[in-house]
Amino acid sequence: MALTCDIAAPQFGLTTTTGKPVVLSELLKRGPAVLAFFKVSCPVCQYTFPYLERMWQVHKTEAVSFLGISQDSLADTQAFMKKYGITFPVVLDEAPRYIASNAYKLTNVPTIYLIDRAGDIQVSSVGWARKDMEELNMKLSMMDPANQQFAIFKPGEEVAEFKAG
Repeated sequence: MALTCDIAAPQFGLTTTTGKPVVLSELLKRGPAVLAFFKVSCPVCQYTFPYLERMWQVHKTEAVSFLGISQDSLADTQAFMKKYGITFPVVLDEAPRYIASNAYKLTNVPTIYLIDRAGDIQVSSVGWARKDMEELNMKLSMMDPANQQFAIFKPGEEVAEFKAG
């Protein structure tokens, strides 16, 4: 279930699969950020990420950042990205430290956050819920000056309502 809240997002710095450092506070200077925590072996993550990619494709020209946060190795994460067609940046939050995952006190994956420019968590969603994805897409659309909303689900497409993380 998506929770709307105004709690400060924990800051972190991690490295992308291409070796680029990413610091949350720097991302937020551009605009809001969608953070999506995952494990490559998680079936619900495998289901969720292609929809996040669709959302990224719709919103990537806006002042919003999408960031996958993988709890796996570089090789496994790159294989996941290739298999599921993920093109938005992904950082590594590997064992044993799990810097970002521990800072956000994760209990399950996937867990998705929408962080506003001020650094506050606006939406938190655990697992897969179609309505959470629709809410996230709507909130991103409302942040865009053009205020256009694009569907992320295709007409007639069978999309699960809920899958526990």
